[in-house]
Amino acid sequence: MEALLTVSALVAAGLLAWAIPRWRLRRALSAPLPPAALDTLARNVEQYRGMDAAQRSRLERLVRRFLHEKTFVGCAGLDITDEMRVTIAGQACLLLLGTKGELVYPTLHSVLVYPGAFLVPRRQVDEAGVVSEERQDLLGESWGDGRVILSWDHVRRAGGDDPGHNVVLHEFAHQLDSESGSTNGAPYLGSAERYRSWSEVLSRDFDALRHDAWFGQQGVLDHYGATNPAEFFAVATEAFFEQPHRLAERHTALFEEFLKYYRVDPCAWSAPPAPVPDYGMVYGQWQ
Repeated sequence: MEALLTVSALVAAGLLAWAIPRWRLRRALSAPLPPAALDTLARNVEQYRGMDAAQRSRLERLVRRFLHEKTFVGCAGLDITDEMRVTIAGQACLLLLGTKGELVYPTLHSVLVYPGAFLVPRRQVDEAGVVSEERQDLLGESWGDGRVILSWDHVRRAGGDDPGHNVVLHEFAHQLDSESGSTNGAPYLGSAERYRSWSEVLSRDFDALRHDAWFGQQGVLDHYGATNPAEFFAVATEAFFEQPHRLAERHTALFEEFLKYYRVDPCAWSAPPAPVPDYGMVYGQWQ
């Protein structure tokens, strides 16, 4: 009888130990974001301002979970502030707004933030097999070991003087890409039919971007996306959320693929840009 009571007590203690963290998690995730955090989202996540109430609420829940689960680490003497944490979480969670579940980058555990661009050692091997060491200047990087590295100086530029570029969206697109088991520009899509459509459209636009990059023709997609399919997916993700009207107009099929993948329409959050006047010449006269 005494042994039975001891086993029962151990089971009860185990259940209590399991229940308390879950209760604390539910309480932490149910608490509303403080007014200062909401102000930060409105100020530093441009898309948040155009969302309806349901989308705002959804983004706020995702941000709460991100802040609860992920560790932020300041590098090169940077002190992490609440503004940094909320800004990065808000921009990263834009990519999850259309998902049905509550998972927030489950394999990610740390976000490392530098004040500005940071140097990363790289080993290069030339055609003759000669190995050389160099240091590369980066704005962000997504690692497969559960870490993302960002430059705060470039995080806060999103939606401002550098339209169409967002280092958080770019690096967290790589995180989504890697969830399929390989970072190759094809994230988990759910069906063979979706992969066929995705491959056809993105391969065509990737080849077109490589052509544009070779001849120096600039469009809505940054030429860095011509590096490889993984970078193309990340660059196209930036354009989808930062310049949706231009992407929809110039890369309609690509935009449609991203609509199906992200399950949100960023065009609904902003008015289309004013058309640029055409000052071409017709029959030798200005039209």
